[in-house]
Amino acid sequence: MSILDDARAGMDPATRPQDDLFGHVNGRWLEETEIPSDRSSWGPFVQLADAAEQHVRTIVEELAAGEPRDDDARKIGALYASFMDTETIAARGTRPIQPLVDAVAGLRDVRDLAAFLGEFERIGGHGLFGSYVDTDSRDSDRYLFHLGQGGLGLPDESYYRDEKFAETREKYVAYLTRLLGLVGHADPAGAAATVLAVDTRIAAGHWERAETRDVQKTYNLLTHDDLLALCPAFDWDAYVTNLAGPGIDQALVLAEVCVRQPSFFEHLSSVLTEVDLDDWRPWLLTHVLRSAAPYLTDDFVEANFDFYGRTLNGTPELRARWKRGIALVEGAIGEAVGKEYVARHFPPASKAMMDDLVANLLAAYRESIAALDWMTEETKERAYEKLATFRPKIGYPDRFRDYSRLQVTPDDLMGNVAATSAFQTDRELGKLGGPVDRDEWFMLPQTVNAYYNPGTNEICFPAGILQKPFFSPDAHPAENYGGIGAVIGHEIGHGFDDQGAQYDGAGNLNDWWTADDKAAFEVKSQALVEQYAAFEPRALPGEKVNGSLTVGENIGDLGGLTIGHKAYVISTGGAASVEDRERLFLNWAFVWRTKRRVEQERQYLTIDPHSPPEFRANIVRNLDEFHEVFGTREGDGLWLDPADRVRIW
Repeated sequence: MSILDDARAGMDPATRPQDDLFGHVNGRWLEETEIPSDRSSWGPFVQLADAAEQHVRTIVEELAAGEPRDDDARKIGALYASFMDTETIAARGTRPIQPLVDAVAGLRDVRDLAAFLGEFERIGGHGLFGSYVDTDSRDSDRYLFHLGQGGLGLPDESYYRDEKFAETREKYVAYLTRLLGLVGHADPAGAAATVLAVDTRIAAGHWERAETRDVQKTYNLLTHDDLLALCPAFDWDAYVTNLAGPGIDQALVLAEVCVRQPSFFEHLSSVLTEVDLDDWRPWLLTHVLRSAAPYLTDDFVEANFDFYGRTLNGTPELRARWKRGIALVEGAIGEAVGKEYVARHFPPASKAMMDDLVANLLAAYRESIAALDWMTEETKERAYEKLATFRPKIGYPDRFRDYSRLQVTPDDLMGNVAATSAFQTDRELGKLGGPVDRDEWFMLPQTVNAYYNPGTNEICFPAGILQKPFFSPDAHPAENYGGIGAVIGHEIGHGFDDQGAQYDGAGNLNDWWTADDKAAFEVKSQALVEQYAAFEPRALPGEKVNGSLTVGENIGDLGGLTIGHKAYVISTGGAASVEDRERLFLNWAFVWRTKRRVEQERQYLTIDPHSPPEFRANIVRNLDEFHEVFGTREGDGLWLDPADRVRIW
């Protein structure tokens, strides 16, 4: 069955593909479709996620209702039951967070603040910065503790300085006032204004989002003493003491760290010194309340959704409680659910077909690299070496995660949230000093997405995305290559985008380019930056795409579709017809069929490294193959003079 059969009813024959491929494939659907009231966007990605959510609901509710067949099943059932037990949640009110509220009120100095944040982050809270464990970008055989800028309640530092977000700031203060009022704060409006002022001070030290993509600038290896000198006002040892569980070697955590934005931490040290403790208390209290709100009584849930759902994303209606419960279970014990999901919903034949498809895509990349006229043979050999070490992960992990040390109960939601977060914190910190687990997955099998990880040089395609319109074992092969083939090509392409191309096949930052080749690559990348910086989303006239922020994903799209097309031609032995190649491009545009609420569109334009869907689909303007298949001419909407077409891989 053709995947495009599902697309045809939404096509707009009045819009020519030569003028707007995205509009041709999706125009009628965009006009006629209403976004569900509990969603901020709609389209195949979200529809597949909804379908996976329904499958997971069946699994979870069966496990929750029946006699547990094993320990994982018991934990899945208990965690879900604790979220659905609204009577117990209502009866307990704010008592579950009272110890944290009291701890904030009792802070005596900045050292206490650091100790509190360690404890708070251990159980899932967010503090002044982000922290995580990942491979060392210059030594991928070891793990490092990483630190990055953070501390904000709004999506980005620009929300605190740009006048176009003035109304959002007002609504943020109103939201904080509402939260503080729910816990009986003596002056909720005054405290909320203080929180905004502290946030604004912190935001002043943030790097702009496009700058945070730079893998060279964000690699800064510091010793324990270096870190203390960089940000002396923060008590790092007190923080780590409370962050790490009893089985963790605390000395390993800060022995060496990668600090992504050093100037932010210098700035943070000044803020910690200059802001009075009486101002830090309401700031910390709102962090506690924001973190806990989804798991407290309905008034907290509604206040939180009203701002983060309605105001920032334009979503009218809170998602059903069961859906939020499923999200909690997946976030806490998702691989245990994924194991069951795969057994029920991912046939082995699909995995075998994907293996063949990936092999053709890698062959297409080799052919494409061989034909590049801007790259020397020396650099090409290094590119071949990197391709040869790419590791594809398809469907699900070979070994599922062990949750035996996690303890949850069916009648203590906040206790379960803290326990699952602490379990994950210890799991991550426990990696330090040990061998790198290259079999680990960073997405669940039921997730509708994919990724490339430069530190392990791997591409991952969970079972959840291996469905229509991306992939179907019964579809025309051209449709699969225009869907999942181009998505796989996109993820492989991240190994060769403006940042990923700086990593070698072992996952290390290692300059494998000649100077002339790197310069030629940067010229092509900059041309794509400038092309996208001129685009205005149809939903936000006058606004522009951030070409610098989105260039990595745009390179991924450009290379992914180019290689997807080439791989399809390879799969036919060079006998691909024009009609079949047309199918490939049409399904590429169908994959990006997406309608967003304007509030989310505005937010994503600021923070998302992906371009809006219409421009992802219409990247075809750069492909000679598209112009050949559809016979474009000068004057057509997607026409680009051949000299202006960007082709990198």
